[in-house]
Amino acid sequence: MATSQRIPRTDLSVFPINLGGNTFGWTSDRQQSFDVLDAFVAAGGNFIDTADVYSAWAEGHSGGESEAVLGEWLTARGNRDDVVIATKAGAHPELSGQSRDNVFAAIDASLNRLQIDAVDLYYAHFDDDSVSIEDQARTYHDVVESGRARAIGVSNYSPERMRRWFEYASAEGLTVPVAIQPHYNLLKRKDYEQEYAPIAREFDAAVFPYFSLASGFLTGKYRSTSDIEGSARKDMIDDYFSEASLSSGVDVVSALEEVATARDVEVTSVALAYLLAKGVTAPIASARTTDQLTAVMAAASLDLDDAEVSRLDEASAPFA
Repeated sequence: MATSQRIPRTDLSVFPINLGGNTFGWTSDRQQSFDVLDAFVAAGGNFIDTADVYSAWAEGHSGGESEAVLGEWLTARGNRDDVVIATKAGAHPELSGQSRDNVFAAIDASLNRLQIDAVDLYYAHFDDDSVSIEDQARTYHDVVESGRARAIGVSNYSPERMRRWFEYASAEGLTVPVAIQPHYNLLKRKDYEQEYAPIAREFDAAVFPYFSLASGFLTGKYRSTSDIEGSARKDMIDDYFSEASLSSGVDVVSALEEVATARDVEVTSVALAYLLAKGVTAPIASARTTDQLTAVMAAASLDLDDAEVSRLDEASAPFA
């Protein structure tokens, strides 16, 4: 049985799969979102990731749709104390950037949509070069001090700026980030393994990678450009079909299938289990329907052996 993971310097224990909320109110309607959330919790999950910008990219959307659906679910189920909620600031169209005023307005708007008093983990979603890291660190410290967030994390910052945040907050007695959210999967290894993993180890930060399944490419269901026509994720997946990466990417999927067949599990489960074997705390994965959720949750109890990890390392070496 999968064991929970403690987020450093907090009293928060999380299931080793972080449910991505980007589909809520976008590719999953309200009822589908509720069904996925209910199934996630019923299977032992407790950690849900969203952002104030989800899903501003969709036609007719303005951002905040995911948080609003999640807030309705939390209120309807009355289970706030049983789940860990993470959201992010800095990318909402109306509150773009990391100025102090934007961040404080963003957290208030998020809490209103989520219908809760505080988030458990609050990320700086994207860096803002116009604001010094020192000022950003103080702003997020003050969000925690105000009681609106229990802990903070950092996502989509350069290694240099991210390291500076950890160093400055530690030296000045400010709230130190407890987590990072990097882009990491079998087709995106180099940046995390060489630049971000050392930061996480040095400063004892949890790691919750996004695009853990490469926008669905690592589920094995996309083998050609025709497979992604009409998909809501087409723009996210297109890069994996470039001439430079397609053959190597297909090689990785083939290796995943080898391991999955030998274990009698789904390819999705193996792709996520690989990240757990690499030491991440909980990979983020979304599920549009409850059917997709089964393979995601199975990863938490799938312990890959050294030979299986080595096979996947080898297949994904072009991306390392």
